[in-house]
Amino acid sequence: MRSFDTLTEQEILALAVALEEEDARIYDDFADGLKENHPEQAEQFKQLRREEDGHRHRLLDLYRRRFGDHVPLIRRQDVRGFVQRRPVWLVRPLGLKAVQKAAETMELETKRFYEAAARRAGDAGVRQLLGDLAEEERDHAHTAEQIADAKLSEEESARQKRLFLLQVIQPGLAGLMDGSVSTLAPLFAAAFATHNSWQTFLVGLAASVGAGISMGFAEALSDDGSLTGRGHPCARGLVCGIMTTVGGIGHTLPYPIPNVRTATTVAAAVAFVELGVISWVRHKFMDTPWSSAVVQVVLGGALVFLVGILIGSS
Repeated sequence: MRSFDTLTEQEILALAVALEEEDARIYDDFADGLKENHPEQAEQFKQLRREEDGHRHRLLDLYRRRFGDHVPLIRRQDVRGFVQRRPVWLVRPLGLKAVQKAAETMELETKRFYEAAARRAGDAGVRQLLGDLAEEERDHAHTAEQIADAKLSEEESARQKRLFLLQVIQPGLAGLMDGSVSTLAPLFAAAFATHNSWQTFLVGLAASVGAGISMGFAEALSDDGSLTGRGHPCARGLVCGIMTTVGGIGHTLPYPIPNVRTATTVAAAVAFVELGVISWVRHKFMDTPWSSAVVQVVLGGALVFLVGILIGSS
């Protein structure tokens, strides 16, 4: 992946063209997914798609005047700092609230990209167009709020909630889920292999802390937050690392109990509660349907739990 700061003016314009084309396609998918249950909102997303097409045409006109007809294919996944979006076709049926949040995040990310790109542009015409597009993307973010009947008087609280979701809930949830699930196998494998509570506790402690360090660094290095608004990478890494450790420590703490069977029973109950809490958080904050949240979290945790038992008993 390339750093945004290393892109030339030509590459920035090529990336902007690709972003506008991708956003237009996403809005078209939103409109198609909402047309049956929310026809009015679907029409609004079609209008946003037309406006994104207009942005792309203006960018292409400027690009041709400056650099000719060939536009190199530079995509968001080629540049460090962009949020990796889940394909729309994987999340059908679409919920209006989830779509509104996704559209809002898309527009805010694109606005920040144009603002950063405008500051680096040396050509006055390029700087003006990128600045104008940044303001238009800001208007699109407001439009996305209005699509879900968000009140403009609540704009500040909505912004704070959105930042809290991006900077705390998302990395914390990723860490909590990884810590709760990934440590089940080594913990219960140790319990069934050693039949010793203290040794099992040490294995669980090491797995939890090690996973926390690994996940913390992975989250911090994944995105510098300059374009996405997800906050300082060290803060996100700290949140993710702590929650990963917490997720593993929860079902490790019963193992100072001398009787390994009793400790294992308590640890299994704690793990079940942890997976239930994670499912609730995904449903509450990430707009994941209950059925999907339970299948993704509880089923995955149960499989890892069984793997640990089978390996430890072998």
